[in-house]
Amino acid sequence: MRWRWRMVWALREPTHAATPQFFCRHFWFATQRMNAPTTIASDSVPRIGHGFRLQWEEAQQAHVLLYPEGMVKLNGSAGEILTRCTGSAPVEAIVADLEQRFATTGLEADVLAFLRMAQERRWVEFA
Repeated sequence: MRWRWRMVWALREPTHAATPQFFCRHFWFATQRMNAPTTIASDSVPRIGHGFRLQWEEAQQAHVLLYPEGMVKLNGSAGEILTRCTGSAPVEAIVADLEQRFATTGLEADVLAFLRMAQERRWVEFA
């Protein structure tokens, strides 16, 4: 949202807003931010996105992701993954921890798919 406001405000300024270089440069940065890379390496370190807060909601008996405009109620799997996204453990450690906790194997593809979706919605960021 912020980038849109900056672009609109900058286009109102008569000094450099009319030049095509200014518009193209700012449009490129905006699209790069919107189209974040969707490939996640196993050594990437995820953390909860800026403006979001993860907490356990006793009334709903579920993890919820809070943000200024509302709340997202997470299912059990999403809650387990996001509680491990602290900014200190890489994806491979998160997968290993989940496989050990639930005594199963082969969760890497599912965890990566969820993290890709969460990254698109800005729930997680990668360091």
